[in-house]
Amino acid sequence: MSIQIKGTGCFVPEKVLSNQDLEKIVDTTDEWITTRTGIKNRHIAPEDMPTSDMALAAAKNALENAGISADDLDFIIVATSSGDHPFPSTACVLQGKLGMKKKCQCFDISAACSGLLYSLDTGANLLRGHKNYRYGLMIGAEKLSYLADWKDRATCVLFGDAASAVILEKVDDGSDESCLLATDLGADGSCVSLLLHPAGGTAIPVTAENVDTHENALNMNGPEVFKHAVPAMVSAAKTVLADANIPADRLRWVIPHQANKRIIDAVAARLDVTEDHVYVNIQNYGNTSAASIGLCLDELSRSGQLQKGDLVLATTFGAGLTWAAALIRW
Repeated sequence: MSIQIKGTGCFVPEKVLSNQDLEKIVDTTDEWITTRTGIKNRHIAPEDMPTSDMALAAAKNALENAGISADDLDFIIVATSSGDHPFPSTACVLQGKLGMKKKCQCFDISAACSGLLYSLDTGANLLRGHKNYRYGLMIGAEKLSYLADWKDRATCVLFGDAASAVILEKVDDGSDESCLLATDLGADGSCVSLLLHPAGGTAIPVTAENVDTHENALNMNGPEVFKHAVPAMVSAAKTVLADANIPADRLRWVIPHQANKRIIDAVAARLDVTEDHVYVNIQNYGNTSAASIGLCLDELSRSGQLQKGDLVLATTFGAGLTWAAALIRW
């Protein structure tokens, strides 16, 4: 029995918000944003497009790529911090929008930017653990423009809206191979305050007062997040390489979470990976949180830059604080 990537897909909204556009909204400049983040553009979903609609488009894209129908799926996992509702899960909403007759398992994962790798690890284990399961759909989808404080130039310039999808298949071929050669997941809940969406839950219900003070918007201590992000991503990456007994020079691609170009460069340097093996698309999309890694995988696959047998190391970091790394054989 082997677990393989059957298909990938993605979706980004049509509207592009450039750095020049942001210059008209907040006190910032294209030069300031570019030098500190590497971001030039980000895509913004219209007000009437919920996260589930972006997830639906990415899912359809991945299903077409995999050559299967929605009713072939045995489960759906949506990784998101910006779901349609507190409940039900966005995965259930997505199942309904796919028009599925099959009533499969559906649930969300809340691990912020680490969400897609958390869901891939969970999905692979679901396939291994259920005798009759064959296909699973993992989605990373975020409408972070909804959570942004558009008066805070330190954060509103960073984030974009997008969705990405990966379909895993269990193949009864007599082998025990998996596309996930090794994974490493972790969290440090003592650092919750460094990156969070304060209001909107039971700890801080939304009120008129905290809407005015932007407590219902994303809040981040950028310098402290940077200090934690790089060591965590590097440590997780080194762990999976060691677990799989794979040296870094055998990697075809390293895909760091697309949060900040400085973080990407620091992670690559500490892993001693050359620039031509590090995939970067942050300039086009900004930080799309749980969608980030899947966007990269889909672009690499569809552009022909990934070939069967290539080794890909993905490593990420997000609110929680959470982190994850996965060594993938394509």
